Amino acid sequence: MTSRIITPNNASRYFKQNTTRAEALALYRDILRTSKAFHWCDEKGEPWNKRLRAEARKEFEASKEEKDPLILARLLVTGRQAVMEIQRRFNDVDRKCWERIQRDSNNRDLGPRR
Repeated sequence: MTSRIITPNNASRYFKQNTTRAEALALYRDILRTSKAFHWCDEKGEPWNKRLRAEARKEFEASKEEKDPLILARLLVTGRQAVMEIQRRFNDVDRKCWERIQRDSNNRDLGPRR
């Protein structure tokens, strides 16, 4: 195994490369964690979480060889924004469902009105 020697000349490139790799890995893990919440099936009967994981894997594999830092940054920013938007929407719907359950539960506890 060869060791990498970091010099002032290659330090910024090394840092950017490792930072980008860490950001991409963090994004991929966040996508996998988020996909766990999607446990229902699509119209074909395939669970959404499996479908989302497969699509994420395909996207990451497709951009694996990309070297342009601007394109990599754009991919990471776009991916992060998409995950955050999906999480926000899911949380909004989840909150509304729990509010509805609470409201229905409270109405049931009051009994029938006469």
